Amino acid sequence: MSIEKKKVEDSRVETVHIVRPNHLNGANRLFGGILMQWIDEVAGLVAKRHAKTNVITASVDNLRFLKGAYQNEVIVLIGKLTYVGTTSMEVRVDTYVEDAEGIRRPINRAYSVSYTHLTLPTIA
Repeated sequence: MSIEKKKVEDSRVETVHIVRPNHLNGANRLFGGILMQWIDEVAGLVAKRHAKTNVITASVDNLRFLKGAYQNEVIVLIGKLTYVGTTSMEVRVDTYVEDAEGIRRPINRAYSVSYTHLTLPTIA
């Protein structure tokens, strides 16, 4: 069986969101849970593109909220592989606020570990 060589760039994912009123917390900033959902979706897409099969998120490490994001700001998430094993992968997701001139300032960085194969316990 030959192993297909892949480049990190082949699995890269970039998504863009606009912060809407339903994304805000009580302090009128982007709710952290919404951002975590977007991060998980990007990381899952990166892993799925690489593995060419369904994957699950096992953990998210080093989730760092550097700065807040506010209503009507454009949020850009970029995910790329940082490690590939035989049944797991690590994906880095960087999050930015993009201004009208296209300048991006970082607001978050997270690392997600995804698995391609998982044995679930049998429930009796």
